[in-house]
Amino acid sequence: MKIWTRAAAAALLMTVAIPASAAECIAPANPGGGWDFTCRQIGRIMTELGLVPNMVQVTNLAGAGGGVAYTQVVSKRGSDPEVFVAASSSTTTRLAQNAFAGATADQVRWVGSIGGDPGVIVVAQDSPFQNLTDLVEAVKADPASVAFAGGSAVGGYDHLKVLMLLNEAGFEDMRAIKYIGLDGGADAITQTVGGFAQAMTGDLSEITGFIRSGDVRPIAVLSEERVAGFDDVPTAKEQGIDSVSMNWRGVYVPKDISDEDYDKWVDMLRQVGESEQWQAVMAENGLESYALFGDEFEAFVNQSIADVQDISREIGLVQ
Repeated sequence: MKIWTRAAAAALLMTVAIPASAAECIAPANPGGGWDFTCRQIGRIMTELGLVPNMVQVTNLAGAGGGVAYTQVVSKRGSDPEVFVAASSSTTTRLAQNAFAGATADQVRWVGSIGGDPGVIVVAQDSPFQNLTDLVEAVKADPASVAFAGGSAVGGYDHLKVLMLLNEAGFEDMRAIKYIGLDGGADAITQTVGGFAQAMTGDLSEITGFIRSGDVRPIAVLSEERVAGFDDVPTAKEQGIDSVSMNWRGVYVPKDISDEDYDKWVDMLRQVGESEQWQAVMAENGLESYALFGDEFEAFVNQSIADVQDISREIGLVQ
């Protein structure tokens, strides 16, 4: 009979009692929006593929259009190898406009993007606006009568979509456009359904459920062509306004993790993007393929920031 020493028994108990560390995904907005969607879908697929030892924990950290999460990761979790953060065009837009209190893109490491999310304009089911032309004409007639709700802060990517669209439609007074910035797409939908906003600007993935439930009615998708699965929704281009807004969906990680840990995140995200599960998610939610990783993605982020700065100056958002 084997005799256990106290030291051996204690070692066994420690082995059993201490679980493997769990990865955490921070969604920089309230539940129900695009960043929350990104975290939950990527986390679920990482678990299903066996890329992480435990279920990925999702933490919603709303505020400042993603700025609260960005600042916390930079200042308090700069070397944490277990955390990753949902990001999108909204993130780089805010960085381009210096909206994160002086934060810059080189304070984190950009892992990759795995999907492109077409922009969409929706109205409440009982809205008098039947198409994009109706909405634009109402803004031109009386800008104060139409408020747009969006899941990013004032000056963020959802706001920018509206400004670029109306600018393309020939409306020049950008400061007269009413925009309500909220912490996530679900909050923006609530404002629209409740009549506090006349339209909502967001991304197709975060609005899909509300469209299918009949809570809102899409009047334009901001893509080059109609989106598969949403074939009855016309593009803005079809309605005479050449405006396209594609919101990439990806992640970043803290800057001071090791190159080895960074490469692991790049590899895991790449595997998620190539998985059958992610292909199904894209098909179900109107996403398009948008795969960029590692150094290529870093270069893309830097170029995107430069492009947004140019656009923001052109329409008067920044000096």
